[in-house]
Order: sequence, then C-alpha cells, then structure tokens
Amino acid sequence: MSQYNPGSRCATCSRSGSEPVIPDRAWRDEDIYRALAAWDFATVLRLVRRRSGRSQKAVVELTTLSQSFISDLENDRKQVEGRETIIALLTGLGLPSDLRQLLLAPFAQAEAERLSAAVDPALPWTATRMVTALEAAAGGAMNGMNRRSVIAALGGAGLTQYVLQAAIAPAEAMASTSGGGVRVSDEILVSLQGTTDALRLADASHGSGTLARTARTHLKVLLGLLKEGSFNEATGRRLAAVTADTAIQTGWYLFDSGAHTAGQNLLLGALRAAHASGDSRLRAGALSFIAIHSYSAGDPRDAVTAARTARQVIADQDAPALHAMLLTRQARGHARLHEDRLALTALNEAEELCARGRGEDDPHWLYWINSGEVHGQTGSCYLDLGRPAQAAEAFAQARGALGADDLRTRAQFLSRSATAQMRAGDADGGCATGHEVLSLVAGVQSARLDENLATMLAEARQYSTTAPARELLDRGHAVMRERAA
Repeated sequence: MSQYNPGSRCATCSRSGSEPVIPDRAWRDEDIYRALAAWDFATVLRLVRRRSGRSQKAVVELTTLSQSFISDLENDRKQVEGRETIIALLTGLGLPSDLRQLLLAPFAQAEAERLSAAVDPALPWTATRMVTALEAAAGGAMNGMNRRSVIAALGGAGLTQYVLQAAIAPAEAMASTSGGGVRVSDEILVSLQGTTDALRLADASHGSGTLARTARTHLKVLLGLLKEGSFNEATGRRLAAVTADTAIQTGWYLFDSGAHTAGQNLLLGALRAAHASGDSRLRAGALSFIAIHSYSAGDPRDAVTAARTARQVIADQDAPALHAMLLTRQARGHARLHEDRLALTALNEAEELCARGRGEDDPHWLYWINSGEVHGQTGSCYLDLGRPAQAAEAFAQARGALGADDLRTRAQFLSRSATAQMRAGDADGGCATGHEVLSLVAGVQSARLDENLATMLAEARQYSTTAPARELLDRGHAVMRERAA
C-alpha cells in the first residue's frame, strides 16, 4: 500500500474492481500463526494456498515472484531471503493487518532456552533434548529464516565439541515415559525402517529431487512415536536407530538439493539420535555425512575430525567397509587442505580394507561401498590436489566397478572424469565422456550434480575453438536449461 493511498485496497485491485484473491478466512489457522511467528514462510505458503484452494500460478500472479521460486519454496528447496521478497510474498498473499504483529513477536524466553539447551553439546545428552533438536531441524521453530539459528552457527570449535561429545557422552535412558500412546511393536519398526530404506534406494538412482519433503514427513512420524509412543528400553533404542537413519538420510537429501544449512541441522540432530540408539555404526554414519558437509560447504578440518572420530567410535567393530568409507571422507578433507601425503595414505588404507570384503558388523545401509567408490573418491582427491592426469586414471578405474543402477553416483564421477581429462589436455576424451554424462542425467535431480556439470562445461569452454567442445557446450547448455526449468 502506498502512503498516499487512504483506502483499504491497493490501486491495482481498486481499478480491477475485483475482490482480493486470497480470502481472509484462509489465514485463520493456528498452524499458520505459528509459522508466521517462526518466519517459516514455506509452511505459510503451503497452508494458505491449500486453505484458499488457489494454484501456484495464481500465487505467481499475486506476488510477482517466479513460478520456479514459488515451487521451490513450497517444496523446501529454497528459503525466503531478503526483506523485499518477504514483503512481495506476504503482501501478494494478502496477509491480514492484524497478523502482522506475529512477524515481530520474539521467541518466548522459555522456548529460546529450551531450544538452546536442546542443541548445546556441553549439556547432558538426553532423549528429550534429542527429540527437541530434531523437531527444530525437521521444520519447527528453527526452520527457514528463523532468528535463533543455534545449530546452523556451529563450525570450527563448536562443531568439534559436538563431534567429540557424541563419542564420550553417557548413554541416555530410552524407555517411554508418556504412560500411554501407540505401542511401538516390532512390525511398526520394520515398516518404518523399510520406508527409510526405500527412500535411500530412490535417492541412489534418481538423486535427492523432492525426497526431502517426503523424508521430513516420515521423520516427524518417528518423532511423534518417540514423544507419545509406548515402548521399553530395548524398543526405544531401536526406535532411536530408525530415527537416526531417517534423519541422516533426510539431512543428506537436503544437502544434495543445495540446502546446506538445513542439511547440517538435521545431520547434527541425527548424531544425537544415533547416540541414543547405542549403535556406534549409526554414529559413524552420521559423522560421515557431517564430514561430507564439512569438506564441501564448511571447513575441511572438520571433515578430518569427524571421520577420525567416527573410526574411533567403531574401533571394536568388524566393519572393514565402514572403515573404508570413513577413510575416503577423511581423505577428501585432507585433499581440500592440500595435504597430499595424508590424503593418499588414507586412500591406500581404504582400498586395502575394501578388498577384504564386508565384515560381520558392516551395516545393511552401507551397500554401496566398493572398489568403484574408492577409485572415484581417489579421482576426486587428485582433482582437489591439482593432479588431473592421475585423477583421470582413477576415474577410469572406477568406471567398471560402479553400479549401473546408481545413476547419480555414476553421473557424478563421470562428470568429474570429463573435467579431469580436459584439464590433463585430453580434450577429445573429455568431450566424449561429457556426452556420456549428459545422456545419464535425465531424471537425476541433484544440486551437487548440477555443480559438477557446470564445472565440466566451464572446462570445455577452454577448448571452444574445437568442434567436439562446441558440440558438448551446445548440448550441455540445453541440458542445463532443461534442468533449471
């Protein structure tokens, strides 16, 4: 509304003579009030649109925001950033004037203290704090552009303390204290774990895509059982284990789709659930994904710390495959720090362990570790170390051992292989591999893959005077436009 307009409607609506598209009644809902107070605009958009029955196209017309932004926001692939975007969204949706004060309402002190205590690694690790931290990360008060992002600020010394506490904190009691609720049976746990496993396989073949929203919903079911279900100590630990596995995967889906902070929040909450489960392998699994986040979007030193701590946690386990996977994470951290000797030592040990095959204690969820994965990670390390010829050789070794169904992993490594070949001076070979990659990526949704494709095409531009490079660039730009759309 302009300061010069004394009326109750904007000039556009006054000229059209039509009523506002979003009715006032669509806003009258307790969940919307809570989402506004938490600045959770993705939830606000979903609920208001659902309650008003309006399409995304109608929201685009009302807010002047792009269709892709509205879709990504509603599906938790993007967050609202910037004052002007917030104003455009809420004004276009017709936020009632009496609800504006909710945006200014600070967190209640008790809620702020509760959340701070839930994520402070120095305080005793309890089941209640574990559930609170995961609720916040999965879409509670700390989702989106919130004003007390405690977990997301972790890094450096704070993250190191969190990692070390996961290794030394005493085990928490897990028996239900609700006194009622659904009895958590073996059948329920098997079914819930089956859903997590099915989502994991979908991610391996097609990328994170829109899995994050589905996985969040699944995680909230588990958290509801932890809060209100009925279970004994042993069943409680199994429930915590399924929750940890689900939270790890959900954090990964968010990270792979480009939501790095939200992904880290869930991975740190997953580490608490893994600790509560008493399964050291799950703790190692959570730490391995924290390591990926650290060498990709944070401090590579944290990746080394997380991977080393994870190996100490499972020192008593016969799990050569799990140790091998952790060593590749450690190596990637060393490579990003340009610590050549340490990176190659870790990779050599990983290859030796992988050759031993699976151990008695290797977990079922680590089905994908094989020589192809180790060689592929070796190639990635060589790229980071500035050795493209050795990287290309490692990727060539990985090619034959990669699973045909793991399209995302295959496309990731082959895109890096093409980059390595071109950096090593083999433009024709790199372009040929690049075309192979472009044939694989249809239907694979992954922000990390898109980054690798962009790097590959940037490398091809160095050879743009040659016909093979021009062909790759023309096809690659068309593919990237399709993926962006």
